[in-house]
Amino acid sequence: MLGNSSKLTQESGSSPIYASPYFPLAFLVVVKLALHLFLNGTGGYGLFRDELYYLACADHLAWGYVDHPPLSVFLLAAVRWVIGDSLFAIRLLPAFAGAALVLVTGLLARQLGGGRWAIFLAGLASLVAGANLALASFWSMNIFDLLLTAIAVLLLARLLASGERKYWVWLGIVLGLGLLNKVGVLWIGLGLAVSLICSRQRHWFAGPWPWVSGLLAGGLFLPYVLWNASHDWAHLEFIGEATTGKYSGLSAWTFLQGLVLGENPATLVIWMVGLGWLLLSREAQRYRPLGILWLTAFGVLLANGHSKAGYLAPAFVIVFAAGGVAWEGIARRSRPRFQRILIPTLTVLVASGAILAPFAVPLLPVETFIRYAAALGIEPGTDEGHELAELPQFYADMFGWEEKAAAVAEVFRALPEEERQMAGFFTSNYGRAGAIDYWSETYGLPKARSTHNNYWLWGPGDLSPEVVVVLGGEREDLERRFESVELAGTASCDYCIPYEDDLPIYVCRHLRLEVEELWAVAKHYD
Repeated sequence: MLGNSSKLTQESGSSPIYASPYFPLAFLVVVKLALHLFLNGTGGYGLFRDELYYLACADHLAWGYVDHPPLSVFLLAAVRWVIGDSLFAIRLLPAFAGAALVLVTGLLARQLGGGRWAIFLAGLASLVAGANLALASFWSMNIFDLLLTAIAVLLLARLLASGERKYWVWLGIVLGLGLLNKVGVLWIGLGLAVSLICSRQRHWFAGPWPWVSGLLAGGLFLPYVLWNASHDWAHLEFIGEATTGKYSGLSAWTFLQGLVLGENPATLVIWMVGLGWLLLSREAQRYRPLGILWLTAFGVLLANGHSKAGYLAPAFVIVFAAGGVAWEGIARRSRPRFQRILIPTLTVLVASGAILAPFAVPLLPVETFIRYAAALGIEPGTDEGHELAELPQFYADMFGWEEKAAAVAEVFRALPEEERQMAGFFTSNYGRAGAIDYWSETYGLPKARSTHNNYWLWGPGDLSPEVVVVLGGEREDLERRFESVELAGTASCDYCIPYEDDLPIYVCRHLRLEVEELWAVAKHYD
């Protein structure tokens, strides 16, 4: 029967699906999507701190937020409206975006001249890169940043190959959407301009098309610029506070370390070779602007001195794709030694991806992960300089949030009826406020108020000066502001970051000044 099937295939002139150069890439895309859907279905370690904040932002749709543009929040509001706000629901779109990123990386390798092995190797590098794994595992603007940048780079590569002006239009639209999602796309835009000026493609600037593309991108980004102008340039203030505050401990050295570790050390041999191929190879001359783009973004972030390595993660689609093409060329030129070059490389990538995956996505039960990390000698890490316990900050920030809402609810229910009618909640950071808001219906709580980032802009609302339940904070500070401060409970959690454990819950009565007066001096951007 198999023989007859093969004969029919030959007679019809068709080829089996597995013969397509894209078949291995499709396999990687399915693996990537299945991994994230499995993790979403099991719940992982729970909702991440920032996810709670983004859900709160989705309750206050606007053209801007203190710490990010609005596109990802619009998407989250749409997701919640269609399928709800369970953990699985809000992480569904990031899972698909992560799978699409692997697909676009392979398509870029094909565009650069790669064949079956180049496409597969590029897609595999994207799959095992820790940053890509982590960012597709929860809701934030970052996974969409990676995907939109990858699409923009693919459009640029097609523009460089064909010279067709239509790609300028699409490039402007995608970059504009990217900016409306995350301001860091500016580094990609800067790299694009520098790469064209420093290459034979500079002739484009004599015509209108780069300017048309820039106007399209700027037009899509304009609502966020106008929002900032009407809110005292809140995002610039946020960046300044974050740079001198929680990111002040970062340096050029931590940036370089983060690049190697965050993208999986085993991919270093892929992307370094890919970068060299783009910049030096005669075969890559047409696509040299892509290499210059990567170097420009890298140089700007390195020179900044306080950049997180993740800021460069969107640009790695370039060097992963180029690395796949470069390694395929090396293997082709040394065909008798093909298996001695390429197969071990693939083996190392797969093995390293499997070994390091638990540090990017919550594959292991938490106690097992702690023992696993200790066995490998990997200590918990953070970009923000916080004291840590057993878990890195990324994982620790997935624990303890519902416990906080439940503890606050217990204090709230213990209040006399007349005080419950007027009581409001206040807390100092958006994670705690977001937790109260997310579980407010579950525990019958009013929404929380905070002075952290966009919570400050949303204002105190109807917060009563008579009775305020405060989660966290210093008692001495509260006693200066309220006539009565009562310690009414404690919010404890296992595995959470230490400063979120054993939080006092105070019932504060009779604010000594007007709520609006307090709000005016309590702004906290970082």
